[in-house]
Amino acid sequence: MESRNYIGGEWMTPTAGELVVPNPSNTQETVGLVHLSAKEDVLQAGDAAVAALSKWTSMTPGARGEVLLKAAQLLEARAEEVAHLASSEMGKPITEMKGEVKRGINLLRYYAAEGVRAFGSVIPASQQQVLQYTKRVPLGVVGLITPWNFPIAIPIWKLAPALICGNTIVWKPAENASLSATALTQVLVDAGLPAGVLNTVIGQGSVVGQALMDEVPLDAVSFTGSTQTGLKVGEQAARRNIKYQTEMGGKNAAVVLADANLDIAVPAVVSGAFTSAGQKCTATSRVIVEAGIYNRFVAALRDAVNELYVGSALDQKSYLGPVASAAQFEKVSAFVDVALREANEVAQARLQVNPASGYYVAPLVVDGVGVQHPLVQEEVFGPLMTLLPVRDFDEAIAVCNDTVYGLSASVFTENLHAGMRFLDEAQAGMVRVNLETSGVEYQAPFGGMKMSSSHTREQGQAALDFYSQTKTCAVYYG
Repeated sequence: MESRNYIGGEWMTPTAGELVVPNPSNTQETVGLVHLSAKEDVLQAGDAAVAALSKWTSMTPGARGEVLLKAAQLLEARAEEVAHLASSEMGKPITEMKGEVKRGINLLRYYAAEGVRAFGSVIPASQQQVLQYTKRVPLGVVGLITPWNFPIAIPIWKLAPALICGNTIVWKPAENASLSATALTQVLVDAGLPAGVLNTVIGQGSVVGQALMDEVPLDAVSFTGSTQTGLKVGEQAARRNIKYQTEMGGKNAAVVLADANLDIAVPAVVSGAFTSAGQKCTATSRVIVEAGIYNRFVAALRDAVNELYVGSALDQKSYLGPVASAAQFEKVSAFVDVALREANEVAQARLQVNPASGYYVAPLVVDGVGVQHPLVQEEVFGPLMTLLPVRDFDEAIAVCNDTVYGLSASVFTENLHAGMRFLDEAQAGMVRVNLETSGVEYQAPFGGMKMSSSHTREQGQAALDFYSQTKTCAVYYG
């Protein structure tokens, strides 16, 4: 397969360069070819989005919802094909990727239904014979910059609410999710999206992303990716006085208290840390364990890690597959080297494949480092878990909050008082009791505190707030 741009209702092959896409599970196999765009392609996409805005905005929300509903039906019909492509491109196990595609289908249906729901309120006026009310109106042209780790779900949870609110879009997907982005764009095109409403531009952030932020006449931008890049996006957006949303890094903690049910806690911690090879912004990377249960927890965790099946993304038995790319492998391997050199190895899973055949990193659990160690403070974005023993609940909360990030956090306890205290005191945008840190339902707000977010939320009704603006109307009829 080859990637293509979709601009102004036309499929185009950009000519600024090419990238061969190896299969992360077997780098001897080629999945496809990515064609890279130049700045001129981005500007053309911006012009197309501007030109299409009035037509899309003038359609009723219900009519826009019909397009999203059709897209959901088409994606469901192509679910196996899309999941296979995405797993081959970025290495997420096929069983997980099928679940991600299902999430995308649900998101499209959820936002399609918003086309026939109320989106304003009537407000009493101080003057007689005046009708005063609010309504939600589009922002205009929205730029979307999406990552590679959720190549289907994250683009949809930005695209769908942006579209139902009446915006047109210039979308820059991650380079190593470009084949999946092409397939997803085809679904929306086949669903009847008018020309110019969605413009997909494939390319490097230094070219496409920069031109998008500097020169395209945007009214808003939504970004998911690294904190370093997200801060730059926010700075550029603020300088232009456009609405912006950045979802960035996480260093998520699971707290295991002495009264925790280990039959619940251990599988949840393992899943939070190691599914998707730890490549989730909500992944569990710090596990804070009360001293009274530490040895029992470690023994149960070691048994669970020893049973993990690490194999090809297309192997139905794989609990996790490879990391997504050579660059990701190099980054995560550097953290693993630090862990093996400076920490104590608690457990490490065996690989069920030849490690040289792909970008495989064996899941690793370590302890023996302090709370300020890089393994505890820096986002790894790979299958590496650090254990931190603590004396009691108060120390657990202090360690949990001792990070610049604030995306997700969990506590495992049978004590209602402790669970409720954790929900109140943990400094994270998503807090949970007896559930893993990873994931949130598509109808619920998603986002973090501190350096994890620009303090807006995605998904659910919160996404509609971001992708629209409120107009207050008043009519004197006397």
